[in-house]
Amino acid sequence: MFGLGTPELIIILGIAFLVFGGKKLPEIGAGLGKGINAFKHGLNEAEDVGLDLKKSLPGVKEVTEVKEKIDKAKNISKVLTK
Repeated sequence: MFGLGTPELIIILGIAFLVFGGKKLPEIGAGLGKGINAFKHGLNEAEDVGLDLKKSLPGVKEVTEVKEKIDKAKNISKVLTK
């Protein structure tokens, strides 16, 4: 997790405890969790909108099919050259 080990996390939590106090930390943690959840939900929603947009644009389906065929041909050529 971002290259942080257990000692670093303990130090960060200790400093947070000193700065915010014991009563405020659960509220901060809950707010942080809700924020992360909302961010993930927004990302998923944006991906869904992007997929819907790709499906509605003319020619995207054909381009996707051609790309899949090219990828299959690349995979076959890798197998044949080994």
